[in-house]
Amino acid sequence: EVQLVESGGGLVQAGGSLRLSCAASGFTYDDYRIGWFRQAPGGEREGVSSISLSDGSTYYADSVKGRFTISSDNAKNTNTVYLQMNSLKAEDTAVYYCGADVTRWGPWTSDIQYDYWGQGTQVTVSS
Repeated sequence: EVQLVESGGGLVQAGGSLRLSCAASGFTYDDYRIGWFRQAPGGEREGVSSISLSDGSTYYADSVKGRFTISSDNAKNTNTVYLQMNSLKAEDTAVYYCGADVTRWGPWTSDIQYDYWGQGTQVTVSS
């Protein structure tokens, strides 16, 4: 059974840092990508960053370039994807979700591409 479990959210002051984790298990192959998305109250879910677990290619939304870094730790049964978030701003406040895209035929920013989702973790940045 495929599972995605996020952790690492919390409350931080503007300018601070947080590291989110997404533990992906149940996959029988590594040829998929993990994307981080966020959704603020009243807003749509937007793509933040993505990483391909097969070749390590990474992608970022313009709003987080230079501040966020995505990385992965590929173990035998569980791949963990991290999102290091630095220089956080109030506008980064949202519920953050990780998703797994097993086909990878569309743009990483499109949430309909993703086949599996985690439960989400709240990130709140106080100004």
